[in-house]
Amino acid sequence: MPDRSSKKRLQGPPDTNSIAFRVMQEATGQAPKSEPDSTSPVTIEKNPAAVALGKLGGAKGGPARAAALSDKKRKSIAKKAAKARWSKNKPG
Repeated sequence: MPDRSSKKRLQGPPDTNSIAFRVMQEATGQAPKSEPDSTSPVTIEKNPAAVALGKLGGAKGGPARAAALSDKKRKSIAKKAAKARWSKNKPG
């Protein structure tokens, strides 16, 4: 199954020993620190407008759902959640 499009699948360096050697040299000052290359993780900047929209929906969704639920339905959901939570921690 393909990964999500927003997450880049990163592969490790081809030769772990040479990378470790280079890192050790950089840490001890025997070699200058190198710039990140194509095998380094890619930083993806988020669209501020999309982030704001996501926060708005999340902030509205929970309280709106809670207001729409009857007391009876809300209690049954809470009991089901508590039962599921406590059934996981049974010793044995």
